[in-house]
This record gives sequence, C-alpha cells and structure tokens, in this order.
Amino acid sequence: MIGFALGTIRVLLLVPCLGETAAVSLEAPFMLAASWNLSRWSAKRHDVLTDTADALLMGAIALTVLMLAELGTAVLLFKRTVLEYFFGFGSVHGAIGLAGQLCFASFPFLQASGNRIASSR
Repeated sequence: MIGFALGTIRVLLLVPCLGETAAVSLEAPFMLAASWNLSRWSAKRHDVLTDTADALLMGAIALTVLMLAELGTAVLLFKRTVLEYFFGFGSVHGAIGLAGQLCFASFPFLQASGNRIASSR
C-alpha cells in the first residue's frame, strides 16, 4: 500500500518534473524507511526477532512476492514484456530500484542479527 502510494506520486508528479532517476532517488529513502519499520513489525509478529535463518527465509519470500507483483503490474497494467521488465534494471533508475529491493530483502536478516547480538550481551 505504501509502495503503491509512493509509486503513484513518483510516476505522476515527480517523473514529469525531475526525470526517472531523480524521482526514484527521492522515493527510495522513504520506501526503505517504511520497509525497515514494517520488517521489524512483521518479524516481531512472526517471532523471528533473533532467528537469522527464519529471517533470511522471510526476506527471500518477501523479495519473491515483491518481484512477482512488480512483474505482474508491468506486464498487465503497463503492457511491458517480461524481457522489458528485466532489462529495465539495466538503467540507472532501474538499478537504484533493484538496489532498494535487495536492501528490503536484507532487512529481516539485518534486524535479527542485530537483535541476536544485543540479546547476547
């Protein structure tokens, strides 16, 4: 929901004024902050606050769902082919988006690792 809202603002308001790269660069920190907080909430809810193996799985599943949702949106709503979707990661703004998605996927593990270290002290 947050991603849809921020993506809509990016596409409709920021891209026409600033271009793709600047718009994605402005959106990314807000998405990452929201993702970090939602990851912490989800890890707590599913009791993986210190379990790094489960946190890795959680991040992998989240990344898979995100990528499939984005691919579906690109193909069904924006009429792009699957190859066009993946080639989009080769652009600067696409690489920024992909880096953000990989950060998003790493958050559960990073949080579990940090919690594990803090609880062992």
